[in-house]
Amino acid sequence: MNSRGFNYLPSLTTLLSQSPSAEKKKKKREKTAALSGSISSSCKQAMASLHVSAPGMMASSSLVATNRRASTFGNLQFRQEKRCLRGLTVKAATVVTPKYTSVKPLGDRVLVKVKSSEEKTSGGIFLPSTVQTKPQGGEVVAVGEGRKVGDKKVEVSVPTGAEVVYSKYAGTEIEFDGLKHLILKEDDIIGVLETEDVKDLKPLSDRVLIKVAEVEDKTAGGLLLTEATKEKPSIGTVVAVGPGALDDEGKREPLNITPGSTVLYSKYAGSEFKSADDSDYIALRASDVMAVLS
Repeated sequence: MNSRGFNYLPSLTTLLSQSPSAEKKKKKREKTAALSGSISSSCKQAMASLHVSAPGMMASSSLVATNRRASTFGNLQFRQEKRCLRGLTVKAATVVTPKYTSVKPLGDRVLVKVKSSEEKTSGGIFLPSTVQTKPQGGEVVAVGEGRKVGDKKVEVSVPTGAEVVYSKYAGTEIEFDGLKHLILKEDDIIGVLETEDVKDLKPLSDRVLIKVAEVEDKTAGGLLLTEATKEKPSIGTVVAVGPGALDDEGKREPLNITPGSTVLYSKYAGSEFKSADDSDYIALRASDVMAVLS
């Protein structure tokens, strides 16, 4: 080698690029890239065939592309595989409400078939659902075995088939035999209706039925009052009383309020009703009666 011989030596980069192993690696990379592009295109076409397997339910795509990268630390070579896996089809799960053949209330509870709401007025005008009043009455279709008070077992005093009126927000609603029913405690029942008119209501337990005193339609100065400006009265005449509440021994304690008495009662107590002749009635507990007027 002369002093200028190093100019004729090929560079290290050139030697490496011209080596057989480098050529093999280059061809392998090109082949892998071509194969990856082909598989990726196939996966995209397969994923485009999205279909629905059930009403209102999206199904999974037929093919799902996945990547897997593996490494070999011996020769520091990396390889990449792409493949398509068959996906699972998802179907909608439908929850079916079981059909019961009977409902048996327990304890002092009763099952009441709810009376349907009035869909039109007495004049024949149909009411929208937002205006229809929530019913507070229905027919007793089943009763529990009663409850134990002290050493005595007290049966439910309401018989099956009776038409009852109950507190507005009492009980638990269920749908049975295609109709709305209500499971409530005997104490939530205000009274028994023997006719369609609330004035004939027979109160239960310690409840009292009162006919509300009429409100003055005009002021002392002669000005007519609207329904909104009329003050709600707290005075009325007792129409009927219940048999009384149970004491610790399971016996009824008679009420000291008698029908025909004029009473003063708590202003915001009880449940209000209107009779067939448009008179106002209220049913409340005896403890809400504050005084007897004479």
